[in-house]
Amino acid sequence: MSAAETEQLDDGPLGRLALSRSTVDRATARRADGAWVEAAWADPRSRVLVVSDSQAPVRSADGRPELVFISSAEAPEGTKFLLGVDTDDVAYFGVSVPGGVSRVRSGEDDVQPMSLRQVGALLSDRDAGLLTHAVALANWHDTHTHCPRDGTPTVPAPAGHLTTCPTDGSEHFPRLDPAVIMLVTDPDDRCLLARNALWPKGRMSVLAGFVEPGESAEQAVAREVFEETGIVAGDARYVGSQPWPMPHSLMLGFRARATGSLEITVDAEEIAEAHWFSREGLTASVAAGEIKLPPPVSIAHRIIESWYGSELAGAW
Repeated sequence: MSAAETEQLDDGPLGRLALSRSTVDRATARRADGAWVEAAWADPRSRVLVVSDSQAPVRSADGRPELVFISSAEAPEGTKFLLGVDTDDVAYFGVSVPGGVSRVRSGEDDVQPMSLRQVGALLSDRDAGLLTHAVALANWHDTHTHCPRDGTPTVPAPAGHLTTCPTDGSEHFPRLDPAVIMLVTDPDDRCLLARNALWPKGRMSVLAGFVEPGESAEQAVAREVFEETGIVAGDARYVGSQPWPMPHSLMLGFRARATGSLEITVDAEEIAEAHWFSREGLTASVAAGEIKLPPPVSIAHRIIESWYGSELAGAW
C-alpha cells in the first residue's frame, strides 16, 4: 500500500490524528533486500534521523518545527533502521543512540532535542510519520537486545525491523501493546472523564487500559470501564486508532454508552476521581481552570472533541 493510500485511510470519525499521519512509503518490500538497504544507506541523498530517549533534533522553520536530518556519513554509531522512501526515491533512516541527542547547530538556527509529546501535533505529515516510526523502533531496539529463549544478544536485520538470535536462529519482531481508550456517555449525552491517581489535581481524560490476552477490544472496553468506575458500558463503537510509541502502544479509540446505573465508584488505586460532564459543564470547568484536558497530540483529545462538537483547548 502506498503512502497516499495510507493517508486516505487515516481520515475517519476523528479526522487526521496527529501521530497517524505520513507521506513516506515504508518500503516493506525492500526490507529483506540487504544489498539494497546498504546501498541506500551509502547514498549521499539519503537522510538520517538520530533518535535517543524518544527525542530527535528539531528546529524552527518559518515558525513551525521541523526535523533535522543528516547524511549517513555524519551519522553516529548506533542501531540503524529503514523508515521508508519518498516519492523522489530518497530513503529515510533512523539511528538510535544512547545518552541523548546532542545539541547541534545548523546554519544560524538552534537545534534542540524534542519529543513526540512536545512537537508531534505541530510537525508536518512527513515529519510526524517519520518521528513516530523512528521512536517506536528505537524504543524496541533499546529494550529488546537479547533473545528471550536463551539470553543471547540478538543481531538486527539490515533494515532494523527484526532481530535474529545467532544461537538458535529465531527471529524477533517489534513489540506492540494494544490498548483501548474510550469515551463513555450516559442517556443525557454527558461524557465520563476521570483523573488517574498519579496525575495532579485537575488533569482529566477519558478512560483507557491494555487489552488482556484472549480478550477482544470490545471486551476490554467494558472491563476497563467497570473496573475503574463501576459503570456498566455497552455498544462499544470503534472510532479510530493512533500509535503511541511511549514505549510501544497502539491506542484503539472507542465510544461507548452507559447501560446501567450512573453512580460512579472509582477503584481508588488507579483512578482518583471521575465525573459526568455535560457540554456546558465541561466548557465552564475548562474556562475556570478547574480541569485540564489532554493535549491535541493525543487521541484522547480528539475523542473528547468528537463528542463536544468543536475544538477544545488542551492544557497538559
